[in-house]
Amino acid sequence: MEHVHKVDDIDHPAVREVLRYLDIHKGIEIHHDGDLPARTGLGSSSSFTVGLLNSLYALLGRMPSKAKLAEEAIYIEQQMCKENVGCQDQSLAAYGGFNFIEFGGSEHLQVNKVIIPSERKIRFQDHLMLFFTGFSRTASVIAEHQIKNIPNKKPELKRMHEMAVQGLELLKGDRLDEFGTLLDESWQIKRQLSDKVSTPRIDEIYDAAKSAGATGGKLLGAGGGGFVLLFVPPQDQEKVKEKLEGLLLVPFSFENLGSQIIFYQPNGEFLNA
Repeated sequence: MEHVHKVDDIDHPAVREVLRYLDIHKGIEIHHDGDLPARTGLGSSSSFTVGLLNSLYALLGRMPSKAKLAEEAIYIEQQMCKENVGCQDQSLAAYGGFNFIEFGGSEHLQVNKVIIPSERKIRFQDHLMLFFTGFSRTASVIAEHQIKNIPNKKPELKRMHEMAVQGLELLKGDRLDEFGTLLDESWQIKRQLSDKVSTPRIDEIYDAAKSAGATGGKLLGAGGGGFVLLFVPPQDQEKVKEKLEGLLLVPFSFENLGSQIIFYQPNGEFLNA
């Protein structure tokens, strides 16, 4: 909890910089609740920035587009907070749903909606299991290490780019069984980007899941800890749960709307600012 008189005195970097960005210096009270721990690879930091930006725009009587929300959240995190973060988390939080994102730097993002039948989407979700490894990490530190390795990892990065297109084709072509294998290859390549991506404990968890029936998976986020997502045929999921009985299994469902204002009551003081 923080109680300050000036924006510059706020410790929380995202809150401080969003208020600076929107030039809000009047008295304001901000409450934030999260269902899951921070620094676990779920994009919660960027989701927070997008949500805060959206809510403060509403307080000012403005309704930004999803593209504007994503672009400004990226700018705030990268340029104002000086975080080593990418652009995908902010885009996904702003847009919601299934997206294929083409990156041309933070100045050019092409977010393409992926349209697949609802039955296939449900079947895809039914193959996914999300486990908390029990420990978290700071994504910026690991991302910084990966960035330094980029000149030496171009073949791996090129292959990962190809795999994104391949994954989209598998989803569109209803070849879900092959998705787990692709996810496994992706994880093996990601582990090569930096020695900080995985740990002996994470490797142990992943190998145990595969021995019980998972066909693929990956550690979410930059790596080092947090959540592991597994692709498991429904008939093998009980075996995987038993094998990973010490880990927390977190149920989830796909979200389609992105950041949204669920309650709005105009505030004259801010609207007239």
